[in-house]
Amino acid sequence: MIHRRAVRALIITGGHEVLLLRIRPPHGDCFWIAPGGGSEGDETPEATLRRELAEELGLTAFAHGPAVWRRHHTFNWGGRRISQKEEYRIVHTDRFDPVMADAAEAKVLDCFRWWPIADLPNAEERLTPLSLADILERYLRDGAPSALPDEEVLFD
Repeated sequence: MIHRRAVRALIITGGHEVLLLRIRPPHGDCFWIAPGGGSEGDETPEATLRRELAEELGLTAFAHGPAVWRRHHTFNWGGRRISQKEEYRIVHTDRFDPVMADAAEAKVLDCFRWWPIADLPNAEERLTPLSLADILERYLRDGAPSALPDEEVLFD
């Protein structure tokens, strides 16, 4: 079992769109995730997010927003069992054209998409986290939570 920490960005535009990546896993159906990824060494969540967004999107100019969700996801990937603790943070920005610079991530990336947040509840493919639409709708309505909800636990 590989244990890792990860930080993901819920990148929101003023027009209430969120940027997601459609991933082609080694086995199984495609699904949509928020950009971000695993921490390296003793990286802070802010440093992880800055590095990951630069590598995956070419996004370097942004302000770190609040954490709004946590989950612990255990899954198989490329013949390995991974136990990943994730933190989801809000990032506000203008719409931009993302550019993948990470060669390993580019192999599993199918496409980028700016989703209208109002369309997320009707998505036909899996969104990750599973409650993404609720997380974003709650944030837009109420702002960041004063305390993070209990960690979502998911085993694949």
